[in-house]
Amino acid sequence: MSWYGEHVLPRIVNVVMNTGQMRKIRTRVCADLSGDVVEIGFGTGHNLPFLPPAVRSVRAVEPAGLGVRLAKERIEAAGVPVQVVGLDGQSLPLENESADAVLCTWSLCTIPDPVAAVREMRRVLRPGAQLHFVEHGIAPDPGVRRWQDRLNGIQQRVGGGCNLNRDIPAILAGGGLEITQLDTFYGKGEPKPYGYLYEGRARVS
Repeated sequence: MSWYGEHVLPRIVNVVMNTGQMRKIRTRVCADLSGDVVEIGFGTGHNLPFLPPAVRSVRAVEPAGLGVRLAKERIEAAGVPVQVVGLDGQSLPLENESADAVLCTWSLCTIPDPVAAVREMRRVLRPGAQLHFVEHGIAPDPGVRRWQDRLNGIQQRVGGGCNLNRDIPAILAGGGLEITQLDTFYGKGEPKPYGYLYEGRARVS
């Protein structure tokens, strides 16, 4: 990871990923989580305040050490044990069928091989367990898509590898997960190329 990605970007993400709209979305995405949860792209712990009481533990995967340090107060206030177990969502150091749920919010955009990451989520999910997710990705409108393609290279450089134009349903299906619930919409107040959202649940297909 670059110096910018390790020392600067986590501080930016800590601010821009904590809007009122995002907090509402996190509330919905985290609803009904329970048991032992694996979170891919833990970031600075923005999901922790929205975990239901039924969550027993969180095993976090996060490549940025500064992000985890910035999450210190949220971890202390969480009321559940949080253990950082890995750096790479494409290779989870976890046993098969060891998670009651996987949580992934605004993270598949930056993982170099998102299909490999979804395969790993599938591997660690227990039978009947689900992935809870929200991701931004490719928009349905041709004009917006063209702008996503134009801006994607710049976004990758300033956003730590973030992609604007990933096909989230195709990525989930490619990794062996079946979407069971999906809402799609443009985020309020965000430029359309950056803010087409996929929010839902997926299970082992």
